[in-house]
Amino acid sequence: MPKMKTKSGAKKRFKVTATGRIKTGQAGKRHGMIKRSNKFLRQARGTTTLCAADESIVKKYMPYAR
Repeated sequence: MPKMKTKSGAKKRFKVTATGRIKTGQAGKRHGMIKRSNKFLRQARGTTTLCAADESIVKKYMPYAR
């Protein structure tokens, strides 16, 4: 049986943690920082984990990252 392909965009954007959650960068910080509040910018530092619904979608894109 042939191998399944990993989505190239997904492997660049997401990592799987040791517990199986999906880690990704914070959304909403590409541009337009002037109009965002300081509280938003502070809380959007670093990385975050996806919710369960989005996690199931991303895991289908990366069949071998488990």
